[in-house]
This record gives sequence, structure tokens and C-alpha cells, in this order.
Amino acid sequence: MTELKRAPLPHDFHPAVPSFTVVSDDVEPGSVLKDSQVQAACNSSPQLRWEGFPAETKSFAVTCFDPDAPTGSGFWHWVLFDIPASVTELPAGAGGGKFEGLPEGAVHARNDYGTKNFGGAAPPAGERHRYVFTVYAVDSEKLGPDSDASPAVVGFNLRFHTLARAQLIGEYEAPAGG
Repeated sequence: MTELKRAPLPHDFHPAVPSFTVVSDDVEPGSVLKDSQVQAACNSSPQLRWEGFPAETKSFAVTCFDPDAPTGSGFWHWVLFDIPASVTELPAGAGGGKFEGLPEGAVHARNDYGTKNFGGAAPPAGERHRYVFTVYAVDSEKLGPDSDASPAVVGFNLRFHTLARAQLIGEYEAPAGG
């Protein structure tokens, strides 16, 4: 395994906000992602559910970011926003394929693969990367950008509209030589 200098998390550059809880049947904190969350396998978004967010929450956003990608700017695997405040869970696979379980009105912005869905883990062979799944409690029903927005534009808007944030970090290492 190649030892990497750990990059900061995307929230390290945003104002501090309260936290709440996000859990998953598919991602255990600090453990290895399942094959279903890997680009070369099923490429399925994990199940996520959250609680303890502020009462004034008007919508949610969900992202997945790899801060360890060899790009100098990390890699956005998933950018989803305008999830209605009444929705507190996404089933496995909601971020791709037929978008089953994706709530009406939710918007996928393009990820760094250039697609508008969840793109699974795909680190260089022999490197162990972190995948930061974040749920944002947002102060407005509509964040503002549309589905053609870059992850940076969505992040800019989240910086100014986040009431609270929850994160869950899984890891994945592609086998060396493969």
C-alpha cells in the first residue's frame, strides 16, 4: 500500500456548524466500502439515513468526496441536493441506475466522472482512499444551482446555506497491479 499524506476534508474550509447523525447499512465508519460502492463493480450508492438535524431544515444535500485523489483538488463522486426535508433516508442504489428511491425534486449535479449520478470508488491501484459521505441540512427548499452545476458551485452554495452537517467516512483500496 502506498502511504499518502492525508488531505483535509472538504468541510475543513467552511464555517463550523452543528453536527447531526448519519448512519448506513452499507458503510461502517472507517471500514472498507462494499464492492457495490466500487466503480468497477456495481457502482451503487449506499443506503443512508439521518436524524437529529435542526428543526428549521428545509432540504438536504448529500455528497461523496475523495480528498485523497491524486488531483490536487480531490474527487467528487456524488453531488445530490434539493432533497425534501421530509426525506430522512435514501435506499441503496438511489443515486444511480433507475434512481429507485430517489425523492421527487432531488437534483443530481455532475460528479467528477462527468455524470449525474453516484460514481463509485476507483483509487489508483495500491492506494487506500477515504470516501466522505456528507449529509447537509439546508436552510432553503431549493439550493439554487441546477443539474449542470459543477461540484464547486454546489459547494459554494452549501457553504452559505448549511445549518448542520453529518458525515460518514468509508475507505477503499484497489488491489495493487489491478
